[in-house]
Amino acid sequence: MAHSLAPDILDRLRAIVGPQRLLTDAESLESYGRDWTRFYPPRPSVIVLPDSVEQVRSIVLLANQYGFPLVPSGGRTGLSGGAVAAEGEVVVALDRMNRILEFNATDESVVCQAGVVTAQLQDYAREKGLFYPVDFASAGSSQLGGNIGTNAGGIKVIHYGMTRDWVLGLKVVTGSGEVLELNHGLVKNNAGYDLRQLFIGAEGTLGIVVEATMRLCRQPEDLRVMVLGLPAFEPLMDVLGHFKQKLDLTAFEFFSDAALKKVIQHQGLQRPFDSEAGFYALLEFECRSADNMDRAMESFEYCLDQGWLVDGTISQSQQQAAGLWRLREDISETISRWTPYKNDLSVKVSRVPAFIAEVDSLVQSQYPDWEIIWFGHIGDGNAHLNILKPETLSLDEFKAQCESVSVGVFEIVKKYNGSISAEHGVGLLKKDYLGYSRSASEITLMRQIKQVFDPAGIMNPGKIFDR
Repeated sequence: MAHSLAPDILDRLRAIVGPQRLLTDAESLESYGRDWTRFYPPRPSVIVLPDSVEQVRSIVLLANQYGFPLVPSGGRTGLSGGAVAAEGEVVVALDRMNRILEFNATDESVVCQAGVVTAQLQDYAREKGLFYPVDFASAGSSQLGGNIGTNAGGIKVIHYGMTRDWVLGLKVVTGSGEVLELNHGLVKNNAGYDLRQLFIGAEGTLGIVVEATMRLCRQPEDLRVMVLGLPAFEPLMDVLGHFKQKLDLTAFEFFSDAALKKVIQHQGLQRPFDSEAGFYALLEFECRSADNMDRAMESFEYCLDQGWLVDGTISQSQQQAAGLWRLREDISETISRWTPYKNDLSVKVSRVPAFIAEVDSLVQSQYPDWEIIWFGHIGDGNAHLNILKPETLSLDEFKAQCESVSVGVFEIVKKYNGSISAEHGVGLLKKDYLGYSRSASEITLMRQIKQVFDPAGIMNPGKIFDR
C-alpha cells in the first residue's frame, strides 16, 4: 500500500534536514527513487538528504512515531531493486554524508561516512600509499554504505574477498533509532556476537549504516593482465587451476564471445587477438619479478599445448592493461541498452562448468531466440546470466517470461547448493526465490532478527522478504 505524508510530517522532516534538502519535485522523485533495475516504477513520497548521524537518527525516530517507511539510498547502482521506493516511502539519500573522517597509518584503516563513493576511497588510499581492493564497474558512483548493504564483491574477490572482509567497524542507526558503534575497528574481538556482520548484506532492512571503519592494504605492484581465448567453456577450470598453481592471481574473470562482440561493436574497442574463441578468460597478477612473467608465459604455453586455449595476449603497460580490462568491465554498461534481466548466481568453483551448462541449456531450450550474455567472476564461482530484452516484448511481458524461466534456473541453483544472489543482494527482484538458497528455518530467524532491530517494520520494507 502506498504511503502519503501529511503536511505537518513534511514540515518536521524539513526542520530536520533543512528546506533545501527535502525534495518533492518529479525529477528528484524519479532519480532518487530507483536503482539500476528498471522493472519497478519509482513512487517515493519525498527525498531527504541528511548530513549527519544526528539527522539520520531524527528521521528514523520520526518514522517510528508516525509509522512511515524509509528506504536508505546510496549510489543507486544496485541491480536487484534494493533501493527502489515503489510504495510511497521516504528515501533517505546519503549523498551529503560523503566525508572521509579519519586515517590511521599504523592500523592501515580509514573512517568514512556512508556516502563516500567507492572510487573516492580507492583514490584516498592510493594517496596514502595504500590500496582499497574492492572494485567493480560502478566504483565511480556506488557508495560505501550501499556496498556494505549488499556485501559487494566485484573483480578482485578471488584474492581480496568481499566487502565484508574489509569492514573493521560500523556506526549504524537501527530501525528503532538507536545508534550503535559495532566492533570499534578491532581486528580481533570475540566478546560475544559480532553484530557488525548482521548489517553487512542486510540491504538496509535492519537500520542505516552511517559510518564505516575500513581496512586498507599495500598497493599491488606492476599488475599485468592476460586475456585468453578458449574454444569452449569446459577447459576454463583447467586453465584456472593451472594458473592458480603457478601465480598468485588478483583476478580471474570470464565472458562469452557474444559479450565481447557487443562491447567491441558499441564501445569502439579492438579484439584482443585475431583468433576466434567461444569464451574468454581475463586474469591479473602482480609481476614483481622476472620469474612471475616467466611462469605466466610457461603456463600459457602449457595450456595452449593441452588444447585448452586458442590464443592469448598480455599487457605490456598500464594503458594496455586498462584497455584489456575494458573488454570485461564495459559489458554491463554496453548491454544496459537492452534492459537485461540479470541473474547473479554462484556455486562452488569446482561445479561452475556443469552448473552453467545446465542453466544455459534450460534457457536456450525454452527461449531459443533470446540473446544470452554470460560473464562473471569465475575465480570465486560467481556467474552473471544476462537475458537481453527482445524489441518485440514490452518490459512487463519480458519480466514475466524471465520470472518463469527463473524458477527453473533457481531449481538448478538449489540442486547445486548455490546462491540466487552472489553479490547483488535480494531486494525486490529475488525475494520470491529466497527459499531456493535459504531454508525455512533460516528465513524465520531472519524475520526474528529484523523484528529485534526494526520492531516497527519501517526499514526498507518488502526487501529480502515480506513481513
